[in-house]
Amino acid sequence: MSPIKTFTKRILKRRAARAIPSREPLMLGISMLLSACAVGPDYARPAIESPAQFKENKGWVQAASTVLSQGAWWSIFDDETLNTLEPRVAQANQSLRASYYAYQQALSLTDMARAAEFPTLGTSISSTRSSSGNGNAPANGTATGFGAGGAAPIITGKTFGFNASWAPDFWGKVRRQVEADEASALASRDNLLAAQLSLQTTLAQDYFQIRQIDSQIALAQSTVSAYQKFLQLTQNRYAAGVDTTADVALAQSQLANARVQLAAFNVQRPQLEHAIAVLIGEAPANFSLPSMPSLPPPRAIPAGLPSQLLLRRPDLGASERQVAAANAQIGVAESAFFPVLTLSAQRGWSSSAFTNLVSSPNAFWSLGPSLAETLFAGGARRALVAQSRNTYQQAVAQYRQLSLQALQQVEDQLAALAALAEEAQLQVQAVAAADESLRLTTNQYKAGVVTYLNVITAQTTSYTAHNATLLIAGQQLTANVALIQALGGGWGADDQPALGAGVTQGQSAAQ
Repeated sequence: MSPIKTFTKRILKRRAARAIPSREPLMLGISMLLSACAVGPDYARPAIESPAQFKENKGWVQAASTVLSQGAWWSIFDDETLNTLEPRVAQANQSLRASYYAYQQALSLTDMARAAEFPTLGTSISSTRSSSGNGNAPANGTATGFGAGGAAPIITGKTFGFNASWAPDFWGKVRRQVEADEASALASRDNLLAAQLSLQTTLAQDYFQIRQIDSQIALAQSTVSAYQKFLQLTQNRYAAGVDTTADVALAQSQLANARVQLAAFNVQRPQLEHAIAVLIGEAPANFSLPSMPSLPPPRAIPAGLPSQLLLRRPDLGASERQVAAANAQIGVAESAFFPVLTLSAQRGWSSSAFTNLVSSPNAFWSLGPSLAETLFAGGARRALVAQSRNTYQQAVAQYRQLSLQALQQVEDQLAALAALAEEAQLQVQAVAAADESLRLTTNQYKAGVVTYLNVITAQTTSYTAHNATLLIAGQQLTANVALIQALGGGWGADDQPALGAGVTQGQSAAQ
């Protein structure tokens, strides 16, 4: 038995032995004295082991002074179109709005739990007609007549009164529940931030992919134009008796394949454009992006320290708050082992008629405490405590696993960016060599030294090299955005969800 429970039993025994006439003040004093106690373990953040440095942060980032602006991380890319699109996610995305209202629900649940700390006040008024069955009228009613055959009289009664009740937070159950609900509300807020970050990074990746495709479309169009000129050249050489019909057929086949690749790009781009429209809350039919056949260079993004990552990522914050909520629920479960004290009071008036109801002769009142304790529950309370403790351990394991995954995601993107940076440098050399090979082979073909098959080989190599350059540039930007997401975006500890203004505007428009 706990020291607090033992102390309470001793006080109650001494009261009974001394026959103290005034019980209510003593009970109230005991409840207020013990209200500072709360059963269950106090919360401590689970320890997470993190390395001193990221393994893959090998210095590929040269501009270490670059800092992401809080909340508007996308501004690091200095893209006017992206800067215009990104805020619209917070303002109009419907999935994000649903997450916002889930956060508001969590806040309401916290207010509901906190309301249990205060007394409940009420009033009532009633009018009744009844029969006692034994011919005796109650003190607060009047017999108004008899039923058929000398039946019991019909009793009428009018009652008006006030009542109040309060269950002091004797063992901290209410406070632990408030603690759990507050932690859940904060977890919901962090989930909102994580959802917003995910949607914004998805938009950025889709946007950069559109710019990559626009660049590939421009490359494919220039390739088609170049192949058309070579086809004309081959046809002219065939007419002059220099080339054969096989050379002409090869040139036609090369041009047809280039046109097929161009058509394939025209399928992918509209789908990405439609996806961006949905992300910013637009109907796809009402949204379009102009062609942007260029790609910005990748940006230098400082990874910081692994220990900072655990404080920056909103999804880790949500998981840690869920651990705190589970810890508080242990105290809620343990409070079921202790008695419940309820203080109640009633004041009112009762009469047979509403006339002069509120008068001294008709007044009544009551005041007193009640103490209830469950003596036997078949082990249900122990099972509930065990369940809450296991739920806490589960939340701790999930938090630690998510922390490891967060570290992995940062390491993955750092490694990807380092490899892509090296690949991009090598690709510059590959493009230069392919272009030189195409130039030499074209001159040799015009001089009649090589066949058109050699030209096709050189053309294919050159196109592949240029297209690979665009693919690498797109992958670098995608990895840039993925690294920002893995690092937690630009959220600071004091940032508020950016969705509030958008929701308020939406409500005003609906009204």
